Amino acid sequence: MTNQVKEPVWIGVDVGTTGVRAMAYTSTGKAVASSEAFYPLETPQYDWAEQNPQQIYDAVEEVVRSTVAELQYKLVSISGIALSTVMHSFIPLDGDYQLLGNMITWADSRSAAIVRRMEQEERCRDFYFRTGCPLHACYPLAKLVWMKENRPNLFARMAHIGSIKDYMFRLMTGEWVTDKSVASSSGLYNELKEAWDCDILAYIGIEETQLPKVVSTTYSAKLIKDTAQRLGLPEGLPVVIGATDGVLVNVGIGAVSPGQLSCTIGTSGAIRMLTEKPRMDKEGRTWCYNLTDDMWVAGGAINNGGIILRWIRDRIMHLHGSQIENLDVDPYDLMTMKARHVPAGSGGLLLMPFFTGERAPYWNSDLRGAFIGLSLNHSRSYMIRATMEGICYSLLCVLQALRDFENVESIRVSGSFTKSELWLQIMADIFNEDITLPNNSEGASFGAAVLGFISDGTLKSIRDTAELIQPQDVYTPKQANRDVYDTLFSIYESLYTQMKDDLARLVRFQQEHPFSRL
Repeated sequence: MTNQVKEPVWIGVDVGTTGVRAMAYTSTGKAVASSEAFYPLETPQYDWAEQNPQQIYDAVEEVVRSTVAELQYKLVSISGIALSTVMHSFIPLDGDYQLLGNMITWADSRSAAIVRRMEQEERCRDFYFRTGCPLHACYPLAKLVWMKENRPNLFARMAHIGSIKDYMFRLMTGEWVTDKSVASSSGLYNELKEAWDCDILAYIGIEETQLPKVVSTTYSAKLIKDTAQRLGLPEGLPVVIGATDGVLVNVGIGAVSPGQLSCTIGTSGAIRMLTEKPRMDKEGRTWCYNLTDDMWVAGGAINNGGIILRWIRDRIMHLHGSQIENLDVDPYDLMTMKARHVPAGSGGLLLMPFFTGERAPYWNSDLRGAFIGLSLNHSRSYMIRATMEGICYSLLCVLQALRDFENVESIRVSGSFTKSELWLQIMADIFNEDITLPNNSEGASFGAAVLGFISDGTLKSIRDTAELIQPQDVYTPKQANRDVYDTLFSIYESLYTQMKDDLARLVRFQQEHPFSRL
């Protein structure tokens, strides 16, 4: 058989916001099989964002089963499954681990008013410096307080509190545990003591017994019989609990040395760097989550990345449904082509990309988006480029905070935006840094597989990936654009300061006067 792979592989399963991908990798980083599936994000009320955990898990089994079938056809030996999941999910379960409701996702901001109240409470002010999680509606901490105050009967029935990772791992292995990466991104975990924070649990009104036991991200358990049969795998195959997608990106793209940063734009966006101990920003601009027992990740995620470009595609360009089917070109390629003719700075058109509020560095749910500087000379092409630039301005705010921790030596990128050479060049120009596109852009799934190879001893540490992932392209800042972007970024920062109070008033108005999409 041609192209037969003799090395054993680990299947990295990456559960994202709206889809899951399973990819099988050798220890040298070669991808040999893959499958993906999708599921909806439900928004039943203003500022709510929920999903059905069982629907997500069914999609996980679907992609693993398909990947396994492809590997078996190729006669590839499977060492195990390793997991990566989206951050900040919260699932309420009863005493029999049955679902009491939908999963509340990171994008849900129904608890924004509770966060504003907590920010004024002296008891809550040092939570960040213990947990590495700023006070924000994305974290399970705020979601639990909301549930206690708004769904007291359900809160009282909640015997177990989990994430999508914990829920999946139990269905696969029968064990109820969570990994340090998930725990440290919950707002409930004391990163200095590496234990659930008793004071924070008492503030919410929950017991430690309701939470899973915390284990290392390389912890493994055996695949149970029923699940193994459905997946076409042998009973007892190792399942490594893995980490969250955000921290695994650095591993997956080889940004594992001092001064190496990862930058991702997918639905949202983030910039991250590895540290050997928890690092908190004195101004509270960044978060810090666990990766392995001796490695942490400091960084910041923005709420609004490619989700805005998709809004431009659907609502401004009207490229959706049958319109897309009739095109002979990918709609994003068409949008990039139109934006390429627009000069740097988009003719003074600025996007404040706060469509769904913002996480880092402002941690402010009471924000909304705005195009500023519109004139009769601007067209949709200008709006497209201004969107790409505005998202990069937002990420630059996070990069500035990380520069206070350590000198930046290089930035490696991943995510769907890497398909756009224009967007990569815009990022290099706005950051004034070289931007490296690695030869593996599927960061989280490979990062999960790496934890599998570490668990079985094939690899010694995550730093082993430094030599596996090589640069594919490097985008260097164009000095001709530097003055333009420095000037506009200064205006961008000033506009946030001047607008934030009025934007909060607009958010209150929108909450009091709900509207539907037409």
